[in-house]
Amino acid sequence: MEDKTGEVVSPVVLAMRVGWCMELVSGIAAELLAEHWNSPDVALLAGRVDAGGRGLPTNAWMALRRLGWTASAPQGVRVNDRIVRMAQEQAGRLLRSAVWRVELTAGVLATWPADSVKRTGDEWEQVRAALPDGQHLPSGVIKARTRQIAAFVRSSGRLPADVFELEGAPRVARMLLLAACDRQQATIERSEADPRRALLRVQLPTRPDPRSYAEWTWVTCPITLPPTVPANAVLHLPTVRVQDGQVHAEVAFTHAVPQAKRSGHTVALGVDWGLNTLLSAGAACLHPDGRISALGSGAQFRAPGVLAKQHRLRRLSEHLHAKTDRYQHLLDGRAPHPALAGKHALLTEEIQHVSKRRSHLNDALSWAAARWAVDQAIAAHASVIYLEDLRSLEAKGMGRTLNTRLSQQVRGQIASRIRHLAAEAGIAVVTVPARNTSKRCPNCLGVLEHRKAPDKPAAAGWKWAICPNRQCGWQGDRDQGAWQRIAARGLTHQAKTVIERASGAMAIRSVTDALEARAVITPSIAQSRHGDRSKTGPTRRHTTRPAPRRRRAPSPARPPGPAGQRPEGPAPTDRHRLPRATHRHQDGTTISTPTRRHRPRGAALGAGFHLHAHATPPRWARIPDTMPGMGSLS
Repeated sequence: MEDKTGEVVSPVVLAMRVGWCMELVSGIAAELLAEHWNSPDVALLAGRVDAGGRGLPTNAWMALRRLGWTASAPQGVRVNDRIVRMAQEQAGRLLRSAVWRVELTAGVLATWPADSVKRTGDEWEQVRAALPDGQHLPSGVIKARTRQIAAFVRSSGRLPADVFELEGAPRVARMLLLAACDRQQATIERSEADPRRALLRVQLPTRPDPRSYAEWTWVTCPITLPPTVPANAVLHLPTVRVQDGQVHAEVAFTHAVPQAKRSGHTVALGVDWGLNTLLSAGAACLHPDGRISALGSGAQFRAPGVLAKQHRLRRLSEHLHAKTDRYQHLLDGRAPHPALAGKHALLTEEIQHVSKRRSHLNDALSWAAARWAVDQAIAAHASVIYLEDLRSLEAKGMGRTLNTRLSQQVRGQIASRIRHLAAEAGIAVVTVPARNTSKRCPNCLGVLEHRKAPDKPAAAGWKWAICPNRQCGWQGDRDQGAWQRIAARGLTHQAKTVIERASGAMAIRSVTDALEARAVITPSIAQSRHGDRSKTGPTRRHTTRPAPRRRRAPSPARPPGPAGQRPEGPAPTDRHRLPRATHRHQDGTTISTPTRRHRPRGAALGAGFHLHAHATPPRWARIPDTMPGMGSLS
């Protein structure tokens, strides 16, 4: 509602007024970005030092003002200084993010290969040496930049000078960064009546081109906070967007959480990525003598139904894009055709609708998988989660369909949300190299033999792994062996954990042979060794009537009490309390018969995130020096 008049503002009017304000901010930011989208200005901003030798502030809008990069509103439009701040903050963030692209493009241009389609081994070493932190940069990023430069070479016949000739100024998003403002533009505070609600007060224009400050008025907007926001959290000014005609506020908050340790872990959760089995996880314990044992048999997060729906939407999107491109080709260079233009507009709208469905499905799947993984760590009392680092995974050599499915996985979203949820519990999340995690045995590090699963001999794939070492004899699901290898590798290499300065993420960059030799899983209980039980002779003939047809002695008298008379049953008749199962349908020569049909747990309505997303409950072993009553929270 309007603060001054008390008039109620409808959601449609609120979205319109917020849209006017975003148009003013994005217009100023786009003009400022186009003016300074060049190599000298970006290098000056990246130097973090002004002309006088003083360090630039961390806030982008303050750094731009220190450098003298000013901006103004369009002619005849009156805005306050806070609107200009938001535009400078948005432009400054985009200019600072261009530094990485400048260095990447310069390194690729300096080591341009003879064949841009395929580099040799020496050319790969040269380009990685020319890039900052190039040894750990995914090769897919370098290939994408190479393809972009190759397209420029085909069109212009020469190499570009830098990224500013290769790319134009980036598009400015329509949003309001209220974090760059103060109380003269926006405020936020919790509601006194209900702590789950907050009140956002913001100044908005009453027309698209306000001519005076009188056409800017204060509007109070109630915000419903989700239950994930703690009651004692400190709220910060949000980022406001308009999506589907509704105003959304991305509220940031601060609250105290336990600090995650970089090393010194004894119980860890290893997480392995899969294609159909999205996540396979299990806990491992590092003992004082250096042994590593697995705690339980682990668990899996499977979402075949969700992934099938995701791939169906992907194929539908590709089909719609192909039809839209065909209509666009028919419309180009011809007289206006209303029928074709209408079909083209309808298909464009349908593409946006399918894209939103895919985005929402990926978002729900990533949150569900991340919540499941963190719950496994909490249930096992693990202080660290070791993730398989698949940033350098390239989808190639496995067919067009499988390559597309691998490249469309939501691993990046799951990993970032695992870090977000684990931070609230004080659990560290560390990425470890993925090399040979599914290739070698977790018990002896021997090379595994992969074959079809014994319970599914007709299914395609090689899910089952067997260790050829007879002294080891390990066999099982290859994903189960992979999470054991990941957990053991992380526990032995935890002293080599580094923290990335830019993102704060923890990672183990390299693997050493000395530590890898100790990254083996030792059985907590000695496995029993049976002798050879193969058949060596004919089977002994057994009679079909092991007992006589009629008893030689008369049936005993009925005992007193509610036990009943069972003269010919296997249960003894001299007890007053019979076994617990005797009340069921059981005769002397029959077994219990169920009275209701079997109903799978996943068929119950509302079971879990999706009817086709299943999480297996792990069987955790007893961890020494931990609280009793451990179990899975999935």
